[in-house]
Amino acid sequence: MTDTEAPGGAHPDDEVLLADLGRVIDLADPSPAGLVQRVQFALELENLDVEVARWERADAGLAGVRSTVDQGTITFTVSDLTVMINLTRTGLCHRIDGWLVPAGEHGVEVRVAEHGSTSTVADDGGRFVLDDVPRGTTQIVISVAGFGHRTVVTPAVVL
Repeated sequence: MTDTEAPGGAHPDDEVLLADLGRVIDLADPSPAGLVQRVQFALELENLDVEVARWERADAGLAGVRSTVDQGTITFTVSDLTVMINLTRTGLCHRIDGWLVPAGEHGVEVRVAEHGSTSTVADDGGRFVLDDVPRGTTQIVISVAGFGHRTVVTPAVVL
């Protein structure tokens, strides 16, 4: 080790250089506002034994967690379950009309960061409706009826 090296082989100016680089990156490509809170929201599910659905198809203009969604249709799938929701903006909130395939009286919970959750049960045709869902980072949790306990959660989207 030379006089200009810190323990572990680092140069004394490395910390200053890395701090400067961090500031440049923050200016050139900042993280989206609220990213940390969205990630924490997505990870805070009480029941970690869940299947995560994937975003299957979205109308034009729906670009995922970094954008906001005012209205349109989103479809999520996981193994043998499909969740389709249609969003309609109603003032400061949204109405969610949803359909589950296969149909059944599955439990549906809509979680909105900083607003809590709203629950309902799909009818025997798999249809559910939730009015006055606040805007914000949102996930849908489906408790699949049938044998055993199965929970499916969608990725977080910003409504």
